[in-house]
Amino acid sequence: MENVYEQFFFLKYSGGWSFSEAYNLPVGLRKWFVERLIKQLKDEKEAIDNASKGGGKNVQTLTPQNQPKRM
Repeated sequence: MENVYEQFFFLKYSGGWSFSEAYNLPVGLRKWFVERLIKQLKDEKEAIDNASKGGGKNVQTLTPQNQPKRM
């Protein structure tokens, strides 16, 4: 039963769900949302870590040729 409450807490805290929304989900669907939210948070953390290291596929250095134009 504690695991179920952990899922409710996680959906409420990290996903913005209300207790009644999480409680009323079918078990399989609730499990899917918990697993998908975990994946999303891991992907976001990885992207933040890559960006802070300066690594990553989408790194772009500003040069005079690609800077935004001033208005």
